[in-house]
Amino acid sequence: MTAMDSLLAFTVAATLLTLTPGLDTALILRTATVESGKKAFQAALGINAGCFIWGAMVAFGLGTLIAVSELAFNILKWCGALYLCWLGMQMMWHPKKDLGGEITSSTKNQNWFIKGMLGNVLNPKMGVFYVSFLPQFIPQGHSPVLWTFSLVSIHVLLGTFWSLSLIYATRPLSHILRRENVVKWMNRVTGGVFLLFAFNLALSSRR
Repeated sequence: MTAMDSLLAFTVAATLLTLTPGLDTALILRTATVESGKKAFQAALGINAGCFIWGAMVAFGLGTLIAVSELAFNILKWCGALYLCWLGMQMMWHPKKDLGGEITSSTKNQNWFIKGMLGNVLNPKMGVFYVSFLPQFIPQGHSPVLWTFSLVSIHVLLGTFWSLSLIYATRPLSHILRRENVVKWMNRVTGGVFLLFAFNLALSSRR
């Protein structure tokens, strides 16, 4: 496989991966709807940062530890499951009631970049996926480190375009989506989705 063939094949595979509904999509849609497009983009940047962190770990061999060590995988798995569970319960038990007027100091101080990044970094499945997926698209004789970061950059670029598409898709319906009852419903549904992902992650294994 030539370098160009590898890039094209990876781009197609990464596009399909990006478009597959998952935790990242749920987080972006919820944040764009309930908070704002700006905060949703912050979450997207955090997710991208998480991809680069996993890419660095894969490039320098640390990601292999997650793939082969049961203990390392389980520690990261339970940290990730607890974090997602905490996020989900926050959304379900304390749904935001008003977007236009009363905004508490805790809401103002929420850092969606950190939330997006942690949601990605604390998911060991992401590390196992990168370890098993990225090397397949590195041409023989080329620098694994350089190619790993190049492939991750393509994945991040695709993810950014997808996140922006989701954010802008909510704009025409913003006057409806930001109503109090809709906001509560969105928070609770997204919180339930996060709890399901937490449950699925807690039951996951390396294989």
